[in-house]
Amino acid sequence: MKKILLLIIVALGFQMQTTAQEVEYEKPNWYFGVAAGANFNFYRGTTQNLNAGLTVPAAFKDGNGIGLYAAPLVEYHFTNSVWGIMLQTGYDSRQGEWDQVISPCNCPMDLSTDLSYITVEPSVRIAPFKNGFYIYGGPRLAFNVDKSFTYEKGTNPSFPAQVAGPAVNEEFGDVENTILSMQIGAGFDIPLTSNTQKTQFVLSPFVAFQPYFGQNPRSTENWNITTLRAGAALKFGQGKKSVVEETETIRPVVEFSIVSPRNLPAKATVSETFPLRNYIYMDQGSTEIASRYVLLEKDQVKDFKEEQVKLNTPTDLSGRAKRGMTVYYNIMNILGDRMVKNPNSKVTLVGSSEQGSEDARAMAQSVKTYLTDVFSINPTRIAIEGRIEPEVSSERKGRTEDLDLLRDEDRRVSIESNSPALLMEFQSGPTAPLKPVQFKVMEAPVDSYVVFKADGAEEAISSWRLELTEENGMVKNYGPFVENEASIPGKTILGNESQGDFKVKMIGTTEDGLEVIEKSEANVVLWGPAQAEEAMRFSILYEFDDATAITMYEKYLTDVVAPKIPKDSKVIIHGHTDVIGDAENNQRLSLARANNVKNILEKALVNSNRTDVKFEVQGYGEDTSKSDFGNKLPEQRAYNRTVIIDLFKI
Repeated sequence: MKKILLLIIVALGFQMQTTAQEVEYEKPNWYFGVAAGANFNFYRGTTQNLNAGLTVPAAFKDGNGIGLYAAPLVEYHFTNSVWGIMLQTGYDSRQGEWDQVISPCNCPMDLSTDLSYITVEPSVRIAPFKNGFYIYGGPRLAFNVDKSFTYEKGTNPSFPAQVAGPAVNEEFGDVENTILSMQIGAGFDIPLTSNTQKTQFVLSPFVAFQPYFGQNPRSTENWNITTLRAGAALKFGQGKKSVVEETETIRPVVEFSIVSPRNLPAKATVSETFPLRNYIYMDQGSTEIASRYVLLEKDQVKDFKEEQVKLNTPTDLSGRAKRGMTVYYNIMNILGDRMVKNPNSKVTLVGSSEQGSEDARAMAQSVKTYLTDVFSINPTRIAIEGRIEPEVSSERKGRTEDLDLLRDEDRRVSIESNSPALLMEFQSGPTAPLKPVQFKVMEAPVDSYVVFKADGAEEAISSWRLELTEENGMVKNYGPFVENEASIPGKTILGNESQGDFKVKMIGTTEDGLEVIEKSEANVVLWGPAQAEEAMRFSILYEFDDATAITMYEKYLTDVVAPKIPKDSKVIIHGHTDVIGDAENNQRLSLARANNVKNILEKALVNSNRTDVKFEVQGYGEDTSKSDFGNKLPEQRAYNRTVIIDLFKI
């Protein structure tokens, strides 16, 4: 029997709106600062007549070097606009060295320069995205301040006694005093202060390219320079005051509790007939198959069989949910395998997208391409269609809540077929479900897990973890967890022991790093199956907010499920919903679904003159502690809209 051992109310950080006022500042329009970086200079052309008094024996061609760039800056960003203007004026060095050349006398010659300018660089900038990235471009006006060079001529290595002449330190002749060129660049603004401070600082790494156009330093010869500049700017500005409503920190209630397992007789083996939802859900903004689906390479198809998926379904602590998703995410591989085995079967892939029929057809085409390319299905066996909304839509007219979640479910590719080999028993027509998958598992019931609950943890804390201390002082750690609940098998906690007493610490960490510790004690009893008889499980899926779709499954329940109910047995029927909508309505809906199933099975048994079966019916609504699947993805919500039927022999 479940026993709640701990209920602790802990104050953890949660933001709730109040009427307090806090001063915030808008982003500044004007920025001032300084930019610094390195100029990577590349020389091309011919340099031989250095000045009126010096012409070297051979021409220098290529060279390169790194020079300093440093400049104050000013920027103006237009309000609520991607546009702005920039101005940088400062020191701009184009220094470097030419590649060594050999004179006619077989003497090595070296040339270097400290060529430098005062540069004026106005630019237009545009920030096309919502992040700090921007691009800029504009003219470059440079005024020469240094034109010195150093020239050295070595000796002929064939004459080792020869003495080299002294280095020549002079200035280039015919140097242009003013140069007009251009540049284009990109940068990224990284805020260093928050918008609660009036003076806001920004660090902005940047890179710029200045091509050789217009960058001929001299009026003679044809020496030119191409420069790649890399650096960073540090700038600041003052924002205008804006008043926003402050969120005052009010600590919410988070309920921590422990539920210990029951040691009840149960069936060790479960033979499950698992429904195969015939929808492939597409991510918003994409027409490609989502990465969470299992996609094979062509050379892997020969090794894939539907039976392989059944055998390889995991049986770890995540239980039915992970097994079910492993099967579902192989839906296209299962379909391809079935179509290969049944060469006369055909399908229609119907895409639905609120973006239009063409977008929907593209979604369907991506699935068709996978089946034809990987499984070598003849394209004539697969038709595609595109619709704005599916024939069975989750987004009902007049509904105003949870529209984003419902539209996610309507963005899908539906698999439709009239081929009995692909379909669920006693089903026909384009909306018929695909044939379910059957597998057997050794599974401890969910009631055997030790459940640690932290209701509200997802909203209030960043993570929480557990420390369990045994009577001998040994500590076991579990976590961290980010959801409201963590289930751990009793076997994992107890190891080889049949039961044990533990001191439990639940440690929550808030967003600001605050650690809150609560303590309690727990007794854990290991679950063990009473017998090795096999139980059977069936389940039925529903569309959103639908309790009457059970009519589609009436013949299946009557002719397939009812005859398999053992004599003197118990049928446990649990109805579930997803978390969309009102919790009270979901509770009623889940119970209505479960009772519909019970009524059909009961009627079938009465028609067979059977009165030896007991029924247990529960509606769990959207209770996440009772449902097997999550609610973040559309396929998880689809499998939570279900009725589960367990057949046990008493």
